Amino acid sequence: MENCVVKEKKGLSRYRKQLVFLMDLFLANIVYFVMIYWVPIRNGTTIQQVIDWMPNFRLMLLSLCGFLWASKSYDSLWRYAETDEYISMILMGALAYVVYFILQKLLPIPKIPSVLSLCIYSMSLLLMMTARFIYRKYRMKANSRSQERKVRCAIIGAGNAGAWAVNLCKNKNQSFGNPVCIVDDDLTKKGLRVQGVPVRGTISDIPELVRKYHILEIVIAITTVKGDRLSEIINLCNSTHCRVRMISDPQAVDENGNPVAAGFRELNTADFLSRDEIQLNNAQISEYLHDKVVLVTGGGGSIGSELCRQIMRYQPQRLLIFDIYENCAYELETELKNKYGADAPIITLIGSIRDKARLDEVFETYHPSVVFHAAAHKHVPLMEISPAEAVKNNVFGTKNLLTSAAEHGVERFVQLSTDKAVNPTNVMGCTKRLCEMLIQTFSRGTTMTCVAVRFGNVLGSHGSVIPLFEEQIKRGGPVTITHPDIVRYFMTITEAAQLVLQAGGLAKGGSIYVLDMGEPVKIMDLANRLIRFYGYEPGVNMQVKITGLRPGEKLYEELLMDAERDKMGKTAHNKIFIAPPMQIDLEKFYTNLQKLKDSAKHNDDEVVDVLQEMVPTYHPNRRVRADHTVVAATGNTALFSKEEVTRKLQESEHKEG
Repeated sequence: MENCVVKEKKGLSRYRKQLVFLMDLFLANIVYFVMIYWVPIRNGTTIQQVIDWMPNFRLMLLSLCGFLWASKSYDSLWRYAETDEYISMILMGALAYVVYFILQKLLPIPKIPSVLSLCIYSMSLLLMMTARFIYRKYRMKANSRSQERKVRCAIIGAGNAGAWAVNLCKNKNQSFGNPVCIVDDDLTKKGLRVQGVPVRGTISDIPELVRKYHILEIVIAITTVKGDRLSEIINLCNSTHCRVRMISDPQAVDENGNPVAAGFRELNTADFLSRDEIQLNNAQISEYLHDKVVLVTGGGGSIGSELCRQIMRYQPQRLLIFDIYENCAYELETELKNKYGADAPIITLIGSIRDKARLDEVFETYHPSVVFHAAAHKHVPLMEISPAEAVKNNVFGTKNLLTSAAEHGVERFVQLSTDKAVNPTNVMGCTKRLCEMLIQTFSRGTTMTCVAVRFGNVLGSHGSVIPLFEEQIKRGGPVTITHPDIVRYFMTITEAAQLVLQAGGLAKGGSIYVLDMGEPVKIMDLANRLIRFYGYEPGVNMQVKITGLRPGEKLYEELLMDAERDKMGKTAHNKIFIAPPMQIDLEKFYTNLQKLKDSAKHNDDEVVDVLQEMVPTYHPNRRVRADHTVVAATGNTALFSKEEVTRKLQESEHKEG
């Protein structure tokens, strides 16, 4: 029965314009026939005269309703009508009367007395407007009754976005809440009202207002707030345990260029570490990407896919997405072709950087002039267990790619590196340091401009900490943290991709570009913030468990080696710095590379020994190396507590002594 009612309402709404039009005709006829009754009595006009005036009246009605239809008055949703729409209706009505008056003088039809015709016309228009006004008031009253049943919410921001948020809440369905107060740091607005909702204080008053007015939801409606200030507001809102949402940007468009539906969105990972928007030198980026063939290895991955999205904005001649995992690459290709058209110059190529013949085939076929190398094994604990695989893929895969690129005339090669390459304590970081060294050797020995871009952890990437925390919270906990004091540098996927493209434009052969990651973030603080965002309290109804450092993990990451710090240089971009090329003994380096290649035939400690010989700043965890078989068998990457680790290291030092 309920479904039938819903269908009936939908059916009526399809003919809303026609129904309003018929209502106007009905009201105008009522006015006319009331005049028929009134005129004979007052003025001695006969019924026959009134009947004779009908053609004239029809012309009047045609002029009025015709002009209203042409001005799209019938397209308006009168439940939301403002003063402008009523004024527009009056102006169009006046214009329609002028047209009617001229036509009825020219046409051979009986003339209604001017005063009488003006009265009929004015009363008809007034009655039409009154009907619309009564309907609007009725809907507002109905909305106010349903509003009381909605979740009570507070709006942050008393500007245009705040007014828009209030309007959404008042006119939309249950998902938009009932605004009971607004807060704004502009003290001159306190005590004022925005569409009937009072401004009751500043942002710092939110906790008190939440308690006083029993608020369950907070909507951040300031589209311009960014950086540290947004983080402060989010932290304050999360401390109240209310649901926190943000208003979607009214000017935003989706990937297909269509306007984003008006509404509120949940907080995302970028909001947690909001920073001021990065200013890019688009002309510099466009200069080396526009109308060029660009190859992105690991193009289906988190960073690689965002690089592809950003590159397409600069209209390359062709974009080559190279990846060994076809599912993500295919999904990215589909997404980009949906956005840029089925004929967009995008080609997805499946292959491995460990296969030199496949790489040569790609370069010979498509002749890319710019290469972004994002393909790598990156999971630290897994590479501790399988060091030989890390070497084969990260080191010799990169060497294959560099060799093939140099042999086929590539102009620019950009290697994505990591802060874990600095004074590495794990196999993955050490292999990335060797990649940086390969970049520098190829830059010296070829005409290809080779650079590396070094940055820290990326929020939202595959295997990153926030998706892990979210999954644990949704399962009911516990949230696992390896150490209470561990800190990391973070940036969003979009930030990382933008700065990588910018660094590519700054390319000075052999350089290592270091991205400004902002202040390091304590992982414990990040976890607590996320737990509160989901409505829990750390240690009360959501357990936080310390599991111990994982194999190869360290408490603090570094972006620069000691030898680089004093020689660090600035670039034209305030978020990108440049580390000077390191002196490398090429003969010794390539001899050791061959030795490393031979050792990687077997997954044992010899691989780690050669890595340490090639990268003196690499300090492997010998306890982890000894116990890696246990890790592989149990899947437990947190075998020991802090005290056990200390004891085992002391025992190891004693034996070596």
